[in-house]
Amino acid sequence: MSPRRPPLPALLSWPGLALAAAVGLSYRLVDGDLRALLAADARRAMSDLVRGFWPPAHSPEFLSFLVRPLAETVAIAFLGMSLALALAAPLAFLAASPRVLSAGGERTPWPRRAAWLAARVALNLMRSVPELVWALVLVRAFGLGPLAGVLAIGIGYAGVLGKVFAEIFESAPRAPAAALAGAGAPPASAFAFGVLPSTLPLLASYALYRFDCALRAAAVLGLVGAGGVGVQLELSLKMFAYDEVAAMVIALFALVAGVDLLSQRVRRRIHLSRGLFPLGLGALRLRLVAVAAWVVAAFGAARVLALSWRDVLSPGAFASVGALAGAMWPPDLDPAFLRQLAPAALVTLATSVLGTAIAALVGLLLAYPAAYRIHAVDGSAGGSAAGRAAVAAAAWLARGLMNLGRTLPELLWALVLIFAVGLGPFAGALALGIHTAGVLGRLYAEALEEVPLAPSSALRESGAGDAAASIFAVLPQAFPQLVAYTLYRWEVNIRASAVLGVVGAGGLGGLLHVSLNLFHHHRTLTLLAVTVLLVTGVDLLSGAIRRRILEGPPAEARRAPETPVMADAW
Repeated sequence: MSPRRPPLPALLSWPGLALAAAVGLSYRLVDGDLRALLAADARRAMSDLVRGFWPPAHSPEFLSFLVRPLAETVAIAFLGMSLALALAAPLAFLAASPRVLSAGGERTPWPRRAAWLAARVALNLMRSVPELVWALVLVRAFGLGPLAGVLAIGIGYAGVLGKVFAEIFESAPRAPAAALAGAGAPPASAFAFGVLPSTLPLLASYALYRFDCALRAAAVLGLVGAGGVGVQLELSLKMFAYDEVAAMVIALFALVAGVDLLSQRVRRRIHLSRGLFPLGLGALRLRLVAVAAWVVAAFGAARVLALSWRDVLSPGAFASVGALAGAMWPPDLDPAFLRQLAPAALVTLATSVLGTAIAALVGLLLAYPAAYRIHAVDGSAGGSAAGRAAVAAAAWLARGLMNLGRTLPELLWALVLIFAVGLGPFAGALALGIHTAGVLGRLYAEALEEVPLAPSSALRESGAGDAAASIFAVLPQAFPQLVAYTLYRWEVNIRASAVLGVVGAGGLGGLLHVSLNLFHHHRTLTLLAVTVLLVTGVDLLSGAIRRRILEGPPAEARRAPETPVMADAW
């Protein structure tokens, strides 16, 4: 294997220079103005906002009232994930490469190839439209309430889960399935007993990651009338009751942190175990109890939301969906309207590029102190007690800032930043940068802590300082993974930037929000199609850039499914 390219030459290659130019152009397209962010008026507005947040509302009446919308938020996330898993499992089976399922080297029949293509297209359509956009559309079909939120998370997350599950299947060792197929087992049996057992731990781990994300998504779906705590959050914002907003943000932070810690414990147990297929009677009982608990929790969540499957499968529900589909077809192809789409799409793209660039810079600055392990070989962590305490305090502070950034969704950050810089895409880019910095910072820190420390120790022993050791020993080893994480998050951010216009951050989301509010359904379909094309194009471009920077073939870049899994999850 050829040695990894160090970071600096990679950044000076044509992809690095092109990315730098793209960031500069994006700054101009979103009307970036750092002076506006640092101006006296912005500081005064933010100061007034912070003063309004403190002290948070803490009356017993309000806190008891808040329990219900928080429970609805958890229920929406849980039911949405249950629906997503039910949809993603068969689609992932079909979307995995036919060679994985046949595992016998025989020519794949054309019906199987057609099913593979149809599943891939379906997953791409579902995941290309952000869940908030799904909620905006589904509210028109099913009315205000949590049903639209459950369906939005179920459809949007099914696309993400199905794509990642299919990639995990494709990355699994094929020898067991090939042996079963060679012995005469049908393709489905070869997959079930040759591929699935080795991939179940990673599938379960990723599903738990996505539940954390679903909980954060459910918290803001109420901003468009899809139930949960977001409904009350929107009302409090409109009434300028910022003390109530602060209380809800703190409650969300605690709720997400608690679910995060719980899912981490479960994931750790999964990875410490030898797999999810039972190894004995006790293990079988444990798995059956887990499945039964999930089913009971799903029914409990449905009761909390007062939902039943009849709400989705009734003739009235099908009639509502059919009426909405009929109202949206055909798409609006009026030249005057189409001319508005190119600038809006460019603004959406620029918002995602600038937001990801801000996040990469801030995330790296936070990741270095947060990666406590890489400091274990220098004097600050291995010397005096005061030095170790300072390093530990810096790590805790950095991780706290990262948790705060990623706990609050981009839409909430955008609502806050609009007070500082006003309406427009610049507020959206800053919001995207703050949220994604929390995501990337955590991923970067984990990547830095995984690098071997011997090169860094050798440089320090030869007299190099901490900064030199980090730049020339730690960063080059982690650089390929940092690049992969950043580009994967850009793919996620293009979806997020497409909905920031809902709160006044411009781009395609702004046009979409207006068209839905004015019942211009033909234009809505056109905007959805443009969003899908833009997201698909960014996915393809991101993959090409990633392969170019890593200097490896596509198979090598996709060899470790943990990279897209982790980056997309957080």
